[in-house]
Amino acid sequence: MSNLPWLKSYPDFVSENADFSYNNLVEIFDNSVSKYGDQIAYKNMGVEISFNDVSKHVDALVWYLQNKTNLKKGDKIALQMPNLLQYPIAIFACLKAGLVIVNTNPLYTADEMLHQYTDSEAKAIIILENFASKLEEILSKTKIETVITTTIGDLLGGLKGSIVNFVIRNIKKDAEGNKMVPPFSLPNSTPLKKILKQNLGKSGNNVSLENSDTAFLQYTGGTTGVSKGAELTHGNICANVSQVEAWIGSNIVEGQETIITALPLYHIFALTANCVVFFRYGAKNILITNPRDMASFCKDLQKNPFSAITGVNTLFIGLMNQDVFRNLDFSKLKLALGGGMAVQDVVADEWEQLTGCALLEAYGLSETSPAATINPYDGKHKKGTIGLPLPNTELKIFDDDKKEVAVGEPGEIGIKGPQVMKGYWNRPEETANCMHDGFFLTGDIGIMDEDGFFKIVDRKKEMILVSGFNVYPNDVEKAIAENPKVLEVGVRGEKNEDGTEFVRAFIVKKDDSLTKEEIIEFCRTKLTNYKVPKSISFREELPKSNVGKILRRLLE
Repeated sequence: MSNLPWLKSYPDFVSENADFSYNNLVEIFDNSVSKYGDQIAYKNMGVEISFNDVSKHVDALVWYLQNKTNLKKGDKIALQMPNLLQYPIAIFACLKAGLVIVNTNPLYTADEMLHQYTDSEAKAIIILENFASKLEEILSKTKIETVITTTIGDLLGGLKGSIVNFVIRNIKKDAEGNKMVPPFSLPNSTPLKKILKQNLGKSGNNVSLENSDTAFLQYTGGTTGVSKGAELTHGNICANVSQVEAWIGSNIVEGQETIITALPLYHIFALTANCVVFFRYGAKNILITNPRDMASFCKDLQKNPFSAITGVNTLFIGLMNQDVFRNLDFSKLKLALGGGMAVQDVVADEWEQLTGCALLEAYGLSETSPAATINPYDGKHKKGTIGLPLPNTELKIFDDDKKEVAVGEPGEIGIKGPQVMKGYWNRPEETANCMHDGFFLTGDIGIMDEDGFFKIVDRKKEMILVSGFNVYPNDVEKAIAENPKVLEVGVRGEKNEDGTEFVRAFIVKKDDSLTKEEIIEFCRTKLTNYKVPKSISFREELPKSNVGKILRRLLE
C-alpha cells in the first residue's frame, strides 16, 4: 500500500497501518471501566454518572436480558430514544449480552418504525415512553416480544427525575401543541428503572464475541429508496476506533477530555466517535438531549468547558449565531470535527476565527462505521476537503464504467478497509451492486488532488444537468453561503415544462433586507452562468434530518 499518494501528506506521528488492538466492543468497555472507574463518564441535564456506575447499570440490564427474556446471542434489539444517560447504558448492555442493536430514530412515524422492526426481525425494544403510543399501533405486526420502556427522568435521581417526568408528562407540549407523552397501553412492558433497581449488584454471563459477530444493524437514511440495514460487526467498529486513535495520536489525553455530544447517539457519527472512541479515552461525555433548544444547549456549554465537539455544518452555524456561545471561553478546545454533510468554507473560517480551533472535516457513511477520511490534526489540514484516508484505508475514484479516473478528475468514491460493513442485512443483491473489486461504492462524487486529499463534489443522484453541463448543488450552496445575509441554503434541480433542468435555491435569511435579485447578482460573481440559480425561494426554515443535515429532496 505504500505507493498511495496520500501517505506523503500524513502527519509524522501517523503510520499507514493502525495497530488493531481490540477483539470486540465489550473489551473496550471493560478496559475503560477498570481504567477510569470513579471518573465521570457521562453528564446529562446536570446529572453526572461515573464509569463504575455505568458498569453497574450495564451489569443489571445484562442479567435481566439473559435471565428474564427469551433473547439469545445474535437476536436483534431496537433502541429508540434521544441522548439520555440510559442510552449508552443500553448500548453497552445489549452488546455485552451478545445482542445486535438496531438504532432507531426517535422521530420516526409508526410506519417507518414498522419497516425497521420487521426488516431487522427485532425481538426486543427499549423505547422512551414519549414514542410508546406509536409502538402500540404496530406492535402486533412485529416479532417484538420484549418491551422495555424508559422515561426522560429515569436516571436523573429521585426528586429531579420525578419533577422532570411530571413536567414532560403533564405540562410541556411539543411544537404542534400536543402532549409530550401521548397515552399508551403496553401491558406486557417493563420499566427500565425497575430493571436497574431490582437487579443492581447482579451481573450476567460473559458472552464469547468474535470480530466477525454483528454488533449493529445501522439503517441508512433511505435517500436511495427503502431504508437498508448496514451490518456492522464488532471488528468493523473496533477497527475504526483503532484507526481514529492512530490518527489522533497523543493529542487527545486519556482521562482528561470533555466532549460535547449534540448529535444523536443513534447516528453512526456520534455512535462511534462520541460513544465508543471517547469512552475508550476516558472522556467526560456531555449528552445534549435537544440541541435544537439553542438557549439550553448554550447553557450546558457554559457550565461545561469542553475540549472536543462533533457536529454537522448547520449545528456549527446555529451555535455561532448565539451570543452566549460567542462569549464562551474556548481555551480548552482542541478538537472540532465536522461531518454528516459538507462543512462550508465560510463556516470553517468563522469557527476558527471565533474559537481559535480549526474545524476539521471528516467523511464517512453508515456502511463504513463511519470514518473513512479525516483532515490531519497537525495543522496541515486543507479547508474544503474531507481530508486523507485513514490508516489501512484505500480510496479510489471510479467513472461510470468502474474504471479508475486520473488525479483531479471527478468520479464515484470507492472505499476499501476493515471498517467497511459486512453487507446490507438480508439484501445480497444490493450488497453486490454497491461493491466493486473490494471497494464499497458510496454514491458520492469526489476528486483526489495531487497531495492525496479528497473533496466531495456531491451526491451522484443529486447532480443537476443544465444545458448538458453537470451542476453540483454543493458548489452553488457554497457560493451562496458566502453572502453575509444568508443563514442557511439548500439547492436542488427542478424541471422546466420541456423536461430540461434548472437550479433552484432555498434560502433562510440572516438579514431581512436580502432580495432575490441580490442573490442572483452575487452568484454571477462567484459562478459560471449555467450554475446561477434561475429561481430563489425564501423560507423560514429548511427541512433537516434529525442530525441537522439539510434534506434537499424535501425542499419545496
